[in-house]
Amino acid sequence: QVQLVESGGGLVQPGGSLRLSCAASGSISSINTISWYRRAPGKQRELVATITSGGLRNYADSAKGRFTISRDNAKNTVYLQMNNLKPEDTAFYSCNATLWNGIAWLNYWGQGTQVTVSS
Repeated sequence: QVQLVESGGGLVQPGGSLRLSCAASGSISSINTISWYRRAPGKQRELVATITSGGLRNYADSAKGRFTISRDNAKNTVYLQMNNLKPEDTAFYSCNATLWNGIAWLNYWGQGTQVTVSS
């Protein structure tokens, strides 16, 4: 079992920055990847960024150059630093963790946090 708690969302003006946090607890050592997803109104959920247990990072094209995913192992927390935010970044952001339990891949989700980019 893994529990994820997101924080850091809010209202920001275009061009501004936010840092989202995803605090993990539980079977942390079994986590393979932690990802940030987002869902904008009327759109499908989109993968924004992923970091693996080995530290590899991947980004959606929309996030490259503006967002950075990182982790603090001491705090069991993954961050998503978002710079130069645009109105189209407005969405509900959720943290996802995947782990292999020896039999199947398991997915865990946090409760999510709203990001609104508007002047």
